[in-house]
Amino acid sequence: MQENVEPPSAPTDQAPGDVEHEAAGSFASYTAGLGFALLLTLASFVVSQTHLLWAPGVTAGLIVLAIAQMGVHLVFFLHIGTGSDNTNNVLALAFGVLIVTLVISGSLWIMANLNANMLPASAIMEMQR
Repeated sequence: MQENVEPPSAPTDQAPGDVEHEAAGSFASYTAGLGFALLLTLASFVVSQTHLLWAPGVTAGLIVLAIAQMGVHLVFFLHIGTGSDNTNNVLALAFGVLIVTLVISGSLWIMANLNANMLPASAIMEMQR
């Protein structure tokens, strides 16, 4: 008699984070994310419209709140974490941050150098005569 032996199942090719039949987030997770996002948005309006912070610190306060808002969106809505199944997501996020940083710093550097090397308005007016 011949025994029925099944071959071992071949490993499936799945990207990290691809899980079939598993919900990416729950209603409670999205609701908590919405609550944090609304709270941070309200806080940014309070910081910018009141004298709660010392005037030079308003910009820094808004930057901190914006970074916190990005963190809330990444964790609660985009489900980017530091788990072993999210390695590609974290690498893609780091690469995106690098590109945005290079574009912003390059733009600021170009604008600063253009401003420093620009002729005074009186010299430009004399050239047009």
